[in-house]
Amino acid sequence: MASSSLKKSKNFIFYNLNLKSKFLIPDRTSAITNSLFHHRLLHSISSPPSPPVPKYASYSQLNSAIFELACLRRRLHSTTSVSNDISQLAVEPTSHQVLDFPGGKVKFTQKLIFTSNSTEERVHCYRVLDENGQPFTDIDSSLKISKELAVQMYTNMVTLEVMDTIFYESQRQGRISFYATTTGEEAINIASAAALDSKDFVFPQYREPGVLLWRGFTLQEFANQLFGNKYEYGKGRQMPIHYGSRKHNYITVASTVATQIPHAVGAAYSLKMENQDSCVITYFGDGGTSTADFHAAMNFAAVMEVPVIFFCRNNGWAISTPVDEQFRSDGVVVKGKAYGVPSIRIDGNDALAIYNAVNEARKMAIKEQTPVLIEALTYRAGHHTTSDDSTRYRSTDEIERWRGDQNPVKRFRKWIESKGWWNDVAESEYRSSIRKQVAQAIQVAERIEKPPVAEMFNDVYDIPPKNLKEQEVFVRKTVKKHTEDYPSDVPL
Repeated sequence: MASSSLKKSKNFIFYNLNLKSKFLIPDRTSAITNSLFHHRLLHSISSPPSPPVPKYASYSQLNSAIFELACLRRRLHSTTSVSNDISQLAVEPTSHQVLDFPGGKVKFTQKLIFTSNSTEERVHCYRVLDENGQPFTDIDSSLKISKELAVQMYTNMVTLEVMDTIFYESQRQGRISFYATTTGEEAINIASAAALDSKDFVFPQYREPGVLLWRGFTLQEFANQLFGNKYEYGKGRQMPIHYGSRKHNYITVASTVATQIPHAVGAAYSLKMENQDSCVITYFGDGGTSTADFHAAMNFAAVMEVPVIFFCRNNGWAISTPVDEQFRSDGVVVKGKAYGVPSIRIDGNDALAIYNAVNEARKMAIKEQTPVLIEALTYRAGHHTTSDDSTRYRSTDEIERWRGDQNPVKRFRKWIESKGWWNDVAESEYRSSIRKQVAQAIQVAERIEKPPVAEMFNDVYDIPPKNLKEQEVFVRKTVKKHTEDYPSDVPL
């Protein structure tokens, strides 16, 4: 009796599943039910009834059918349409579609696809002024830069250009031992500095003297450092162009490549802990991105969410190594995405583009407490340093093309002239004045005596250890013995 009743109930259920009975589910969904029961093989809505269910179905088949039917009825009463359910069933495996992995949910795919090692189109480059110094019409109205600021930026760019030329010639004359110019990168120096606040900390490489110039470092202070006299803040212990100024929050330059980057991140972390309304900016070249310091610093900055701006001067050459021999990636900007850092590529010869980008990056860094990566595409139009002859590894035609067509100083001058803020007379007078000031600073710096030998051994220990005292004695004896090899104005 019981067996007969069970058989009738079972047959009744399967009868409804196959004959699309409206008693259990709407007629238009029977194909879904059949497909669920028959190994999820989908049929169209208009397909004929499925083959009869075997007369004797097992309890597991029965329970499975009831469970599938209940799930379907809940789905039908949801906001999702039946057609969407059909599409979903066609592509979704029975397993979970999302892996809730530490760091964020990850979706699955059945396609075996590797990420591409290159893209057909490179990351776009933000620009405001074209080669003729004319802004694009759709963004000219958004430029909020006053006449005073624009002229100050331009005159500082000219000062940097003139200063570089005269100091470079001084090295060639044997008056100073070493020099490195910023030729072709004047806009990066001045425009980025103009977008910062004086309380922001700067961790430079060795091609950002313009940032220090903008902050008020005088031509005489530059000359004192280059000549290593007793008024030089490093007391003559640094190479020329290794400037530093506590007053201007400009950390002293080091020759070692990219070591300033993790230091900058550490300083930014300190600012964050102290809730300071300021940020840190660190400058480096494309060659610096090939160091472990760069990658460690990027990761630490991203994870700890510190207010630091990574400013990469991608000038095409790491001394004699071109960028296409240095990395396969699309420049430097894509490296930011790998570390979860907001990034942008800009025209490094466009002063307005640089100013806008750094200004916005600073706001993001402080307000959102996030690192930002800026890749500025520019060109090192001069030699790497006075120890280098760049014509041995690149053509003079290439150098001259960048000096002319992409010259950042000329481009910005055209823009301020088009606004009526500058003219030929002002240009001539200003350049003449700056040349005289630089020449005078050199003459003064040359006449000032060198720091005493004792300064070489100060500022490390409160009480100098025995071995350091012995070294000082040895140096004094050496200088006296070989007077012809040392400057005569070095106080012993």
